[in-house]
Amino acid sequence: MPNSYLGWLLAGEMNVHLLFTVTLLCITRLCPAVCGVNLGTCILQGDPQPPDLFEDGDFIIGGAFTIHYYVKTEKHTFTRRPQPLECSGSMDFRELRFARALQFTVQEINNSSDLLPSITLGYHIYDTCASVPMAIKVALQLANGLDLVFNDTNSCAKSAAVPALVGDSTSTPAISISRLFGPFGIPQVSHYATCACLSDKRQHPTFFRTIPSDHHQAAALARMVKHFGWTWIGAVRSDSDYGNNGMASFLKAAEEEGICVEYSEAYYRTQSHSKLKRVVDVIRKSSARVIVAFMGAGDMRFLLEELSQQPPPPIQWIGSEAWVTDPQMLRYNFCIGAVGFAIPRSVIPGLRNFLLDLSPEQALKFPLLTEFWESSFSCSLKGQTGSSTGMPACDGTEDLRALQNPYTDTSQLRVTNMVYKATYAIAHALHGIVCNEKQCDKNIKVEPRQVFDQLKRVNFTKNNYPVSFDTNGDPVATYELVNWQNQGDRSIDFVTVGQYDASQPKGQEFSLSRAIIWYDGGEKVPVSVCSESCPPGTRRAVKKGRPVCCYDCINCAEGEISNETDSLDCHKCLPEYWPNNEKDKCLPKPVEFLSWDEILGIILAAFSIAGSLAALSITLVFYKNRASPIVRANNSELSFLLLFSLTLCFLCSLAFIGRPTEWSCMLRHTVFGITFVLCISCVLGKTIVVLIAFKATLPGSNIMKWFGPPQQRLSVFGFTLVQVLICVLWLKISPPFPYNNMNHYKEKIILECSLGSAVGFWAVLGYIGLLAFLCFVLAFLARKLPDNFNEAKFITFSMLIFCAVWITFIPAYVSSPGKFTVAVEIFAILASSFGLILCIFAPKCFIIVFRPEQNTKKHLMRKVPLKAL
Repeated sequence: MPNSYLGWLLAGEMNVHLLFTVTLLCITRLCPAVCGVNLGTCILQGDPQPPDLFEDGDFIIGGAFTIHYYVKTEKHTFTRRPQPLECSGSMDFRELRFARALQFTVQEINNSSDLLPSITLGYHIYDTCASVPMAIKVALQLANGLDLVFNDTNSCAKSAAVPALVGDSTSTPAISISRLFGPFGIPQVSHYATCACLSDKRQHPTFFRTIPSDHHQAAALARMVKHFGWTWIGAVRSDSDYGNNGMASFLKAAEEEGICVEYSEAYYRTQSHSKLKRVVDVIRKSSARVIVAFMGAGDMRFLLEELSQQPPPPIQWIGSEAWVTDPQMLRYNFCIGAVGFAIPRSVIPGLRNFLLDLSPEQALKFPLLTEFWESSFSCSLKGQTGSSTGMPACDGTEDLRALQNPYTDTSQLRVTNMVYKATYAIAHALHGIVCNEKQCDKNIKVEPRQVFDQLKRVNFTKNNYPVSFDTNGDPVATYELVNWQNQGDRSIDFVTVGQYDASQPKGQEFSLSRAIIWYDGGEKVPVSVCSESCPPGTRRAVKKGRPVCCYDCINCAEGEISNETDSLDCHKCLPEYWPNNEKDKCLPKPVEFLSWDEILGIILAAFSIAGSLAALSITLVFYKNRASPIVRANNSELSFLLLFSLTLCFLCSLAFIGRPTEWSCMLRHTVFGITFVLCISCVLGKTIVVLIAFKATLPGSNIMKWFGPPQQRLSVFGFTLVQVLICVLWLKISPPFPYNNMNHYKEKIILECSLGSAVGFWAVLGYIGLLAFLCFVLAFLARKLPDNFNEAKFITFSMLIFCAVWITFIPAYVSSPGKFTVAVEIFAILASSFGLILCIFAPKCFIIVFRPEQNTKKHLMRKVPLKAL
C-alpha cells in the first residue's frame, strides 16, 4: 500500500478518534465553566452503563473484549434523546472465553499467597462490539467510574476508576482507547491488538501488549512465502487498522524478498455486498494460486461464505493469526491445507473447570452470560416462553460439558494465554507499588502512571511463559506455524508444523518440524509463480509492462554462463575457459595441437620416417655402387650430400609434431630452413655442374677448372651459411615461442608456435624460394642436353614440384585453422622432399637395381655425338 495512502488513512483514523473523544468528553463529564453548573461539581451527562461482567475489589482491573461485532443502529430524529449504544448480532463464544479468562486469572491471583497477598482484585469487563464509538464510551466509563456526581474542592478531576485495562481484542478499538488513555497515563495491556502502529510510543505512550506486533508477523509471512518459492501471490485484507497496517508491513517485507503481488484487495464486513462480490471475482479470475489473507475472523467469514456460493478455485490460503486458529473457521473445509502463524499453544491449569463451572444461577446474574446460556442451549433461562424469544424454558438438564463450541474448547489456548499474561502483568505492576518485603497496603492510593512505570519493568515467568515488554511495549515475537489438516475422524484440526522466533539470528528465525499438508491433500509444495524459474544457463528478462516476477528465460550468450536458478545476468568465462553445453559451468578450454596420439600425427610421422628410411636406403645403394658409372657420372659427392640433407628434411618434420615448447618452436623453422637450403644448394650445385660439364666439351673451354669439387663444396657451404645467418638473427631478435591462440576458436585453445618475427620466417622461406627458383631456371636451360648424361630435366621437374608445393603452401598455411596449419607445413616439407628424391634418385636407383646392363660407361656415352648442344 502506498505510504501516502497509509498516512491519509492513519490521519483519518486519528481525526475520527479525536472527534469521538471530544464529543464524548462533552456529553459525559464536563467541567463547570463549560457545562454551566456550580463550581467544584462534575456531573455525568447521560446514564452510566454497568459492566457486562464485574466484581468488586481493592483495585479494579478494566477489561475490553469484542464479544459482539455490531452496534444497534438508530435513526436520529433530533427530537428526543439518543438511546445508549448497544451491541447486537450473534455472540462470539471465543471472545467470551477470553473475558472469562480474565475472571479466572483475577480469581487465581486473589487466591495466591505470593502475589498481592491480602489484596483483592476486582474487574469491570465491557463488550466494545468492535466499534470505535463503543470503545471510546467504554474507555471513558472505565476512566470516570459509575458515579453520577462528584465534588472536588480544587478542580474537576480525580484518579481514574481503573489503574489499568486489559484489551481490546481488535486493533481499531484498541487504538481508540489508547489515544484516550494516553494523555491520562492509564496503561493498556492488549491481548490481541497486533497493529504495528501501536508500537509508536509518540502516539500510544501507555500501550502494552502480550501478543507480538504485526511487524513480526508480516516479516514471518513474507519469509515463509519466500521459503516455499511462491513469487506470485494474491493478497486480501480487512479494511481496518489491523488489515491495512498489517498488509502494508507484509507488502514491504514481500518486496524485499522479491515476491510479486498480483492484487491487493480490502473488505470490511459493514461494506456493501457488491464490494465483497468484486473481491471474490478478483480472486476467482486470478492466476495466483496462493493468497495471503490479513483479515479479522469476522471479515474472513464473510469472504469465505461468498466464495462457497460457487465451487471455489484451488487456492492455498496463508492466514494471519486473527483467523487461522479460529475454530469457527474450520467449517469451511475448502480451506483445508491453510497455513499461518499463530500464538504458541499453551496450557492454563484449572481454566477448563472454571469455564464449565457455570451454573444457570450464575448466568442469570449477568445479561451477557444469560445470552450465552440461551444461545448455547436454545432455551430461555428466565423460565419464560413466548413469541419474543420463541424458545422453550430451560429445564435444568443443560450441561456445559456436553457442549462443543469455542467457549468450551480449551485444546487450543493461544490468545487466551495472552489474556492470562496481561492480567498477571498488571497484577505484578500493582504488587510493585503497594507491596514491600513485609506486607501489602491496600490503602495506598495508586495512580495509573505508577502502574505504567511498573509495567515497563515487569519481567516474570508464569507457567513457563515469560512476560516482559521492550521499549515499544511489545513482547518477544514467537509464533507457531499452524496447518489445517484432516484428522482420522475426517474432522479438520490445527496442527503445529513449525516455529518462528524473532529472537534467533537472521536467517534462522523460521523452521519446520513436520510435513505440511497442502490444499490438494499432498505434501508436495504447490507452485504459484508468474513465470517458471529460469534454469542455470539462462537469465531472466522482465516482460515489458509486467511485474519483475513475470519474465522470459533467455539463453546465455556465447561464452557466458549462469550457475544459479533465476539468475539476473550471465557472466563471461575467463579467457582460458568455455561454457559447457548447458552453459551453467565454465570448463577449461581443450588445448589443441598436432599430437603423437592422433591419426593425422601418426600418418605424418610415418611418412616422415619412411622418407628418411628411403633416403638412407638410396644412400646405401649409392654407396655400394659408388664406383659404378651412373653414380660417378652424377657427381657422387653432391649426391651423397643431397641424400644426407633430404634425410634431415624428412626428420625435421617430426619437430612439428607434439606439444610446442620453447626449444621445439625455435628448432622447427630454423632446422627446416637450414636443411632445405642445404638440400636446394646441393641441387643447385648439381644443376650448375651439368651446365658447366657440357659447356666444357666445347673446343678451347676450360670452364671446369672454375667449378671443380672445391668450388662446389664452397658454394653449398656459402648458400647454407646465408640461411644460418638469417636464422641466427631471427633467433636473436625475436625467436619463435609457444603461444595459446584463443582468437581463432572461441571454444578451444590452439597451442602453436608463434613466429616471433614474421619477417624472419618469411626471410627464411623467401631465401629457400629464391634458391629454388634459381635452380629451376638453370635446370630449365639445361633440359635439352644429351639424355643419358642429363639430370637437368629431372631437376627441372623436381623444382617444378618443389615450387608448386611451396607456392600452394602459402595460402593454405595462412587459411588453415589450428593444428592443420602445422599439418600443412609438414605436408609441404614431405611433399617437396619426396618430389626431390623421386625425381632425382628414383630413376638412377631403378637402373642400378633393375637395369644393371645400362649402368655402363659405354651406354651412358653412346648417344653423346647425336645430340646437339
